[in-house]
Amino acid sequence: MITQVAPKPSTLSFDQIAQVRRQAEEFEGIFLNTLTKQMFSSIKTDESAMGGGFGEQTWRSMQAEQLAATMSQNGGLGVAEQLLPDLLALQEAANTQNNILPKGTYK
Repeated sequence: MITQVAPKPSTLSFDQIAQVRRQAEEFEGIFLNTLTKQMFSSIKTDESAMGGGFGEQTWRSMQAEQLAATMSQNGGLGVAEQLLPDLLALQEAANTQNNILPKGTYK
């Protein structure tokens, strides 16, 4: 006979969970932005159809940002979903620690 353990009730509010999710998604967006900028930096600008120079560098930077934003909006690479349980556990631990401190005690 297999017994199931009931999940521990969460001390996180809906707003805290939503904020942690936004932070995980923002982190993934930054990661994707860095990834795409690095990818575009490997392209030689002097041999491209656009002719190189400052204009092309600026355009490539904007293109990398837009590509990263589009990837992130469409589910990204799953980085945020992988980080979310750990981030929620850390927030849960912080809430628990804050509740244990005696009244009038400051961090």
